[in-house]
Amino acid sequence: MEPGQVGEKDIDQQRRRFALEAMELLERTGEEVTRARLAAELNIARARMEAVFPEEGDLLEAITAEWFAPKIAVMDEVMGSGLPPRRKMYEFFARRFALLRKNFQDDPATFRLYVEMGERYFEYAQSYVDLGDHYLCELIAEAQADGHLAGMDVDYARSVINQMVLSYIQPYLIAMIGDRLSEDKLAHIVDAIFDGLDAKDGGARGTGKLHAA
Repeated sequence: MEPGQVGEKDIDQQRRRFALEAMELLERTGEEVTRARLAAELNIARARMEAVFPEEGDLLEAITAEWFAPKIAVMDEVMGSGLPPRRKMYEFFARRFALLRKNFQDDPATFRLYVEMGERYFEYAQSYVDLGDHYLCELIAEAQADGHLAGMDVDYARSVINQMVLSYIQPYLIAMIGDRLSEDKLAHIVDAIFDGLDAKDGGARGTGKLHAA
């Protein structure tokens, strides 16, 4: 490395540090943070900030990574456990729900601000959502190897299960109806998935006409 050059590891460290500083500023002011605002707040040259975040979106991407990091750590921990599929699927959703609920309860206004930003800049969150879906597909495969979710296509099962547990993993729903959600209710949902979800037509599919009983 030439004298005066900044190494990739140093850039990564600065990116994380600045992202955390931006989050602290965002939480303190209740407003989104730009590179210029952050440079002024930290009393550093704008050129230095732009060396770490060449585009405005790079700062948003780094903030997104820091927001998701604890959720990813929870998923990694559950996926690396030796729990049986039913229990593992419950923990996969329940631990993220508990973390999101605490984030909301600790600071509802900031939580809602992050939710709004996530909706506006969803492209930065997409890879983390995709990772969650990838892990869920692995859980479905484990459940099928154990005799559950019989005959279901993995991607179709993933879509159905995500719809069943949506209110436990979508931040905006936790902000809206969090007081009506509980780990006990989630456990019943996961039990219903393992005990009743399969490819058979159980008789609930719609018909063209309604008839009196």
